[in-house]
Amino acid sequence: MDNKQSLKLLIFIVAYNAESTLAKALARIPESIYKQYDTNVLVIDDSSLDRTFQEGVAFSNLHPGIKITVMRNPENQGYGGNQKLGYNYAVKYSYDIVILLHGDGQYAPECLPCFIEPIASGEAGAVFGSRMIGGRSALKGGMPLYKFIGNKILTNLQNTLMKSNLSEWHTGYRAYSVRVLSGIPFERNDNGFPFDTDIILQLIQKGIKIKEIPIPTFYGEEICYVNGLRYALQTFMNTLKCRLHNLSLLYERKYDCDYGKEAYTLKLGYPSSHTAMLSEIKDNSVVLNLGAGAGLLARELKKKSCTVIGIDKFNPDEGAYFDLFLKCKFPVSEKPWGNGYRIDYVLLSGVIEHMIEPEEFLDNLRNWLQGEQCTVIITSPNIAFFISRIQLLMGSFNYTKRGTLDKTQVHLFTFSSLKKLLIQSGYKIISIRGIPAPFPEVIPSSFIALLLIKINQLLINLWRNLFSYQMMIIAKPYPNLDMLLSDSIEHSKELLSRLQQ
Repeated sequence: MDNKQSLKLLIFIVAYNAESTLAKALARIPESIYKQYDTNVLVIDDSSLDRTFQEGVAFSNLHPGIKITVMRNPENQGYGGNQKLGYNYAVKYSYDIVILLHGDGQYAPECLPCFIEPIASGEAGAVFGSRMIGGRSALKGGMPLYKFIGNKILTNLQNTLMKSNLSEWHTGYRAYSVRVLSGIPFERNDNGFPFDTDIILQLIQKGIKIKEIPIPTFYGEEICYVNGLRYALQTFMNTLKCRLHNLSLLYERKYDCDYGKEAYTLKLGYPSSHTAMLSEIKDNSVVLNLGAGAGLLARELKKKSCTVIGIDKFNPDEGAYFDLFLKCKFPVSEKPWGNGYRIDYVLLSGVIEHMIEPEEFLDNLRNWLQGEQCTVIITSPNIAFFISRIQLLMGSFNYTKRGTLDKTQVHLFTFSSLKKLLIQSGYKIISIRGIPAPFPEVIPSSFIALLLIKINQLLINLWRNLFSYQMMIIAKPYPNLDMLLSDSIEHSKELLSRLQQ
């Protein structure tokens, strides 16, 4: 922002039992901050047992030239709950940047100016003050050795899980773009100390750049209200849950920050539903791709010189590889693609489970394909996959963003239920195949991922219903009664004609 005076800055101080330190912390805020920016200081006393609120009001009265708002929660909200109120205040009153300080003075207010420019310039959406930049400087500042080691170990574990490279996950000195805060569901975060980890996870989920700057470490006479072991376990578990959320092994609403914008990719180069479908299709075929999406399957089919007709409720990406594309939302009673093409294959890749009335759709599809020697290839998640069974055994059944329990699914299928649906809808089952889990999508090591796929395939051979991540069924539509009656009439006419000769 060119005009610094127009930048609205909120210095937000969380305070609990900070009677002896609050005024000192406020007094250390550089005067330049007030001169350069439209600055307000917000102090929220989290229902302290001492005179924290009164000390804040007294400081405000002694410094009428500083815009200070002092509030007190009638009930203790916790460290995270108090932050929620402050960030909501920043969003509600249209601030540009909010900087978090602690009322105990542990984080140096003198460093405040360094937090502003990276956000104001658009370089970062959040700025963290790190005590771990600079080797052992944190120890020289009085950080106990056990906290230093614990911080390092926990940070490394969290970086590994989230593929990040922060020097410290556990700093309480932070600045945020209020615009960024308004786009993440921080109100769903933990009300305790793990709130700080939750908000980092949300920033990572959104792809927000975090800039770290070195800050001095100071441990004074402040009282620590954090149970170290409990905090470490909670923050690690929250990070693990976020990782599992991203792997679609569970669903955590607070970490669902990208709102379904994750790019869809094909699973190629290893045994998967996509490679299995593509291997069944002969070159130069005419393929009807239902639920065509962005056209990624169509791209691979064009490499086999296939003619591809795509149908989806959304328009494809520009330059998609379709010979014909039809925008259509099923169920519809009329044949969408007309009679200009003789279909060889129909692909239903992860489609049938999203249909409200799959029975009606399969009936219609069978009628549309009458008279054509067509093969229908269907893939769908296997709800009886052993991971789902373990979750049920543990009393958990939560949907995920994608995968076996995709939260957009309407129906859940096992091998037997999907087979039964097809048979009752008038289809002849040609083959049934189990598909292993897509380990290369979630495991960085290709060797380990491919090894796990081989093990998964062996287990599928032993117990298909239990160890198949997905199912693939190849079927052909039986002629309907009208078709059979027409054939009988024509056949009878031919026989009569021969007899009369």
